Amino acid sequence: MSSRTPQGTEDRPDPVRLRALRRPLAVWALMAVLAVLNGGFREVVLVSRLGHRAAHLLSTALLVAAILLVAYGFVRSTSVDYRRTELAAVGVCWTVLTVGFEFLVGYVEGTPVSVTLGQYDVLGGQVWIAVPVALLAAPLLFGHVLRR
Repeated sequence: MSSRTPQGTEDRPDPVRLRALRRPLAVWALMAVLAVLNGGFREVVLVSRLGHRAAHLLSTALLVAAILLVAYGFVRSTSVDYRRTELAAVGVCWTVLTVGFEFLVGYVEGTPVSVTLGQYDVLGGQVWIAVPVALLAAPLLFGHVLRR
């Protein structure tokens, strides 16, 4: 038995190291800034040229692409050897922070919760769900691909 491994812990999964989540929080802040800039670009430039629906579709695609690029850059440039559970935790944190931020902004602006929830209605033609899905999957996906 190793002096580093307490007796009986060989089969337990490693816990998430909280220090491993610090940099991903800064990365999320960068993505939040990009999302706000993307929303401004949509409203100021795209809507007048494409209309609301097409602008929303293009804006969502641009944001997903930005998220994937930033997540790729983060995983590629980090010196931390993230465990699979930590990469999953990063994705969950990014998703929870984003959805929470969206509902908070909606609340501050006086937007009814039903309107905010309506953005997730895939059967109603909404595509916004692609953003939290990208946030959730990107760290684990790129971590798995780049760390082989």
